[in-house]
Amino acid sequence: MPKVLYVATVVRTHIMEFHIPYLKMLKEMGWETAVAARNDYEDPADCEIPYCDTYYDIPFERNPFIPGNLKAYNRLKKVIDEGKYDIIHCHTPVGAMLTRLAAQDAREKGSKVFYTAHGFHFYKGAPLINWIAYYPVEKWLARKTDVLITINKEDYNRAKSFKAGKVVYVPGVGIDINKFRKRVGNRDKKRKEFGFKDTDFLLLSVGELIARKNHAVVLDALGKLKKKNQLEGIQYVICGLGALDAELKEKAASLGITDQVYFLGYRNDVSEICNAADMFVFMSHQEGLPVALMEAMACGLPVICSDIRGNTDLVENGENGEIVEITPDAVANAILKLKENESLRNRYAQAAISTIKHFELSSVATEVRDIYTNEPTVISSGEGKT
Repeated sequence: MPKVLYVATVVRTHIMEFHIPYLKMLKEMGWETAVAARNDYEDPADCEIPYCDTYYDIPFERNPFIPGNLKAYNRLKKVIDEGKYDIIHCHTPVGAMLTRLAAQDAREKGSKVFYTAHGFHFYKGAPLINWIAYYPVEKWLARKTDVLITINKEDYNRAKSFKAGKVVYVPGVGIDINKFRKRVGNRDKKRKEFGFKDTDFLLLSVGELIARKNHAVVLDALGKLKKKNQLEGIQYVICGLGALDAELKEKAASLGITDQVYFLGYRNDVSEICNAADMFVFMSHQEGLPVALMEAMACGLPVICSDIRGNTDLVENGENGEIVEITPDAVANAILKLKENESLRNRYAQAAISTIKHFELSSVATEVRDIYTNEPTVISSGEGKT
């Protein structure tokens, strides 16, 4: 039986969010599965990973320069050396860096190392420090990578010059389109639950409350609309947790828009909230290929988004959404433009649904399956190395 080890920095907000369908797929293919990641649940007992035969709690830190990662490296190397895995598939910058270093001996014995880059930290427009800190490291570690999987075109084109064994592109981690399909009746039910009127124009953002997700610019845009007496009937819902929770709430209060902004925290019903919304706003500074944006598009939501890598893989300005500058004025103008033009919203919605079909989970999973089965280390009969 072939064996695979999935490695990421954290369980709850990475493994559980993106990789359960792939662990399921591998189990159905006859693989023995293992996961190595930090247990980031508030109650550690809640950490139960479906389709995982063995779990290793590795104390990864998100900051690569924290000394605690040395302990994580030593523990991970022991797991890898003793596990004799056919494929070690790593994700997230820190998890992937330590994995490729820890797997050097295992590669010499026949293990293959896969790395899915969910968005390089160096990208067009990134701060210089990102290029200095991450680019040389990723380029060097590519030599210790048998298959480097990229999920957006910018990263793919850049990684092709790296010395990885193979560089491939797959369209993200995939989304379950059926889960996010627009459903009649859901809109009114969810609005009633939150106390919104049928006539309210409901804006939605989904993402961690961190600087990278840039919820602040949307709040500033709403503040500008309020000053112009153009905010009436507009409600803004944000789904997500993060370090900037208190700061963003204080900002909403200082702008006088507290009554129009709802911080819902982490939600398990995002698909239902998408169905209740009228428009999706996604002004992030940096993305790989944003799942939240794909889910909104699958729901048929017209979108406003920033002009960054990942967003532009999904949205073509004027065709299936609006790509706008990251300024309060630009966001405010786009919100009003779509609020006042129902026919344009409907056109964007239909185009978005058509676009997102190319990113459907079953299609992406087939591509990933092909990558696994085409690797010579895995014998097609299902017998792994001994």
